Amino acid sequence: MTIDTATAKDKLAADFRNVMSDIDALLNATGREAVEEAASLRERIQAKLDDAKHRVSDLQHEAAYRAKRAAGATDDYVHDHPWQAVGVAAALGLAIGVLISRR
Repeated sequence: MTIDTATAKDKLAADFRNVMSDIDALLNATGREAVEEAASLRERIQAKLDDAKHRVSDLQHEAAYRAKRAAGATDDYVHDHPWQAVGVAAALGLAIGVLISRR
């Protein structure tokens, strides 16, 4: 299962905007009708929050899966090409050393 993170982020942001507008409506509700409307708004807010939590959980699982795949691919590459990996690590170490020494 692959989730497009940009689309998921946009949809999650829209869900939070909807929740915030419902919370604003709940806070602005007054009078006897407000009790019924408040209960309805609470239910809608809870449903939207539950959906948002589910989406965040899905994104976390997808990110962990991708990180594990990347780590596995890196491990395989290092085992298949050890000298190239040493060269890249040395170059990165040199670059970081040069940057730190400039301060």
